Amino acid sequence: MMNIPMVDLKVQYKKLKNEFDSAVISVMESCAFINGPEVTAFEKEVAEYSGVKYAAGVASGTDALLLAVIAAGIGKGDEVIVPAFTFVATSEIVVRAGATPVFADIDRKTFDIDPDDVRRKITPKTKAIIPVHLYGHPADMKEIKKIAEEHKLMVIEDCAQAQGARDAEGVLVGTSCTAGCFSFFPSKNLGAYGDGGLVLTNDENIYNQVKGLRNHGSFERYYHTLHGFNSRLDSMQAAILRIKLRHLDEWNENRRAAAHRYSAGLEGTCYTAPFESPNAKHVFHQYTILVPAKRNELKEFLASKGIASMIYYPVCNH
Repeated sequence: MMNIPMVDLKVQYKKLKNEFDSAVISVMESCAFINGPEVTAFEKEVAEYSGVKYAAGVASGTDALLLAVIAAGIGKGDEVIVPAFTFVATSEIVVRAGATPVFADIDRKTFDIDPDDVRRKITPKTKAIIPVHLYGHPADMKEIKKIAEEHKLMVIEDCAQAQGARDAEGVLVGTSCTAGCFSFFPSKNLGAYGDGGLVLTNDENIYNQVKGLRNHGSFERYYHTLHGFNSRLDSMQAAILRIKLRHLDEWNENRRAAAHRYSAGLEGTCYTAPFESPNAKHVFHQYTILVPAKRNELKEFLASKGIASMIYYPVCNH
């Protein structure tokens, strides 16, 4: 029986093994392990790929969100609107920054934050919106940005599951708002061989603040003007990510092709295939279906055929 795991990183590694091995050995020989030239090169390349001015590597996707929120001046007394249904990091970092997460419902079709409910949740204390491009499907950024402009709010995009996705206007996620935050957890579409994250922004002040915050609040060695963090992307991961970045669009197209085959196969069944907004580019970090009944039985049936499946996510953040 064939076993199909949720994530199979070995196939990707074997395909590019020589490049990965050479990159790792090169970093080992250089001994520039933290914030070295590989990190600088990766930041430059990912900024160019994204069409933004600044990119700052950090230790994880969670840290990318946290540092971006703090760099944007969000803290005690502020409210940040987040989706109720997503990975916990999105609301966790708001609490860590000293602010209050306010939960908005999601659109049942896309699983992304519902702009109509965002409007209902705005108060005089609201400082920002954090839309999540869940499972790789871009949120309704046109409407979210419209709301933000009307109420003078910041928008910090959680792009952890959506590297390379484009919204309905054809814009790469994470590139058109206050900041875009990315995770390089190994299972992501652009994944490292360890943890890592990135903040994209066109705002020079936010970029500089993130650079200081990630390095113990220091802008000059041994002078610490902020309460910062130890959150630096290490050179080994940057070297690996530089290789993978060159293949990201191709790999995303392969995901999309596979997803479309799955959806065609589900036509006429009781299962609801993932929705894809017109003109948007869904990159299918997860292929997520709605199951009307007997979900556990379906999981058991798939397991009996060697097909792994998981529930993303069993508990809402609120």
